[in-house]
Amino acid sequence: MSQPAAAAATGIRAAERDLVRDLARRVAEISASPGMAAIRRRWRDVNALRRPDRAPVWCRPVAAWDELLPDSELSCTDPWLRRLERGFRQALVKHDIGDDTPLDGAFEVPAALRSGPGNLWGLETGKHRPVGPGGAWGYDPPLREAADFDRLAMPRFVHDADETRRRLERASELLGDILPVRAVCGAPLSATLGTDAADLMGLEAMMLNMAAEPELVHRLMAHLRDAALAALDAVEAAGLVTANHTGPMTESDPIGAPRPDGRISFANCWGAANSQEFDQVSPEMWEEFCLAYQRPLFARFGLVAYGCCENLTRKIDGVLSIPNLRVFVCSAWTDLNAVLEKVGPQYCIMWRQKASDVVFAKDEAGLRRDLQDGCRRLRGRPHQIVLRELQTLAGHPDRLHVWTRLAREAAERWA
Repeated sequence: MSQPAAAAATGIRAAERDLVRDLARRVAEISASPGMAAIRRRWRDVNALRRPDRAPVWCRPVAAWDELLPDSELSCTDPWLRRLERGFRQALVKHDIGDDTPLDGAFEVPAALRSGPGNLWGLETGKHRPVGPGGAWGYDPPLREAADFDRLAMPRFVHDADETRRRLERASELLGDILPVRAVCGAPLSATLGTDAADLMGLEAMMLNMAAEPELVHRLMAHLRDAALAALDAVEAAGLVTANHTGPMTESDPIGAPRPDGRISFANCWGAANSQEFDQVSPEMWEEFCLAYQRPLFARFGLVAYGCCENLTRKIDGVLSIPNLRVFVCSAWTDLNAVLEKVGPQYCIMWRQKASDVVFAKDEAGLRRDLQDGCRRLRGRPHQIVLRELQTLAGHPDRLHVWTRLAREAAERWA
């Protein structure tokens, strides 16, 4: 690189660093504001089963970020600074939307965990990709016959302390005088299990094999359970576990007391999982092939949140049998009346909205009516109001602002 080009590149990077630092200052100010203190207290109260001033309201844009914050609005060209810019701008967008997104005023750096063998399970999992934007993908699983199961490997996780230190030093040098920088580490593998099972066997084959080849499904689920348990053991033994009681949905009081040596274990953490791949399975088969393998994992965590977009109407009793359950996720497909009948006040109900109903609503009246009706029925019960899995805003850039305002109004009326 010529001297003028190098000088220009240095100037660009300095400007990008200044931009990111300015965004970080704005996020830090919001994090330290009285309004943010009220948001965090609201989440802590509801998840502790105390009565909050109102139910917390939260939305997760997912793919709708492409409309709320398109790449064209980002300025940084350096890949790392661009990721930071996007994250800070997203926090500012959510602040403008006005939901209860909790910010604790820290910048988190994931600990560097290396997994082996060369791929996670000793087998390459693949997907048939869509040919165009907005298309659907399909499974391309490696477990197609019984002999393939002999090639399954048990993943190992090793901490790369040098890489973690490098990440912390780089973040501290850029942001340490604005936001406290801390390393974080959670469970390396999900307790959901069904996602990896479908990747390895294929969703259709997995569902058919529960009836045709049940021993193969049991073999796979046991392998996934044992791998997840071993991963928890490895991270705890390395002293890497950090508490995860901050952030949306699971912001809460600290969970339990640390060990005598001061270390945190997963008993001081939230566990979260779901059974979406088993949505169409009977309650009996779901308990046999999914929940039975998840329970040993849940027993390792201090508090548990269960569910996502699946219909749990006929599986409520099974969910309530989960050790340490605190949050029951009532999706838009789960019968709220059935949940209210069986799920007592010793649990917090996460009442989730149907994204398509919100995005494609013709006017505010229907949204207001549904939110008011749900909050009326939930009155007196610990609950959260959550809108997730948005894939588009369908040309309604203010829809999340509108939904948040209406949800807050309903929550306040029926607090």
